[in-house]
Amino acid sequence: MQLLRFYLRNELNEMMKNGVRLRIIGDRTKLDSDIVSLIEEVEQATKNNAAINLTIALSYGGRSEIVTAARRLAEEVTKGKIAVEDISEPLFSSYLETAGMPDPDLIIRTSGEKRISNFLLWQSAYTEFVFLDKFWPDFTQRDLENAVREFANRERRYGTSSA
Repeated sequence: MQLLRFYLRNELNEMMKNGVRLRIIGDRTKLDSDIVSLIEEVEQATKNNAAINLTIALSYGGRSEIVTAARRLAEEVTKGKIAVEDISEPLFSSYLETAGMPDPDLIIRTSGEKRISNFLLWQSAYTEFVFLDKFWPDFTQRDLENAVREFANRERRYGTSSA
């Protein structure tokens, strides 16, 4: 958390200069109040930046995100603000922490693990995955280029069968 504090305090000017929009997803109630304040300050300052979207997951779990979204949606139904028959996938998506962000096309999983580990469960329904047998600190630009090349050679079907 000290490293996060350092970057939130010292990188805002760089983010502004490069057009970076920062968003933090996850359960902020588990974070120290000074970190939450710094996150809110940087998110607010960068909210109109559009060159790069940087999303960091802290204290994040996909199942928890889905349950929280379902609770919020249920509250809206209970209050009569939304009719049950109006609930759709796009509406549900708008209650997730990633509302307004596109679903990922590609997730690169390092460390040799072959699982998604409770990460973006809803959003990764049609995501392509590349699994690498190396740890994140050893991940290189060449690894990224290879993963993107592999992704580019795949047939994206979004749940349909190929012709």
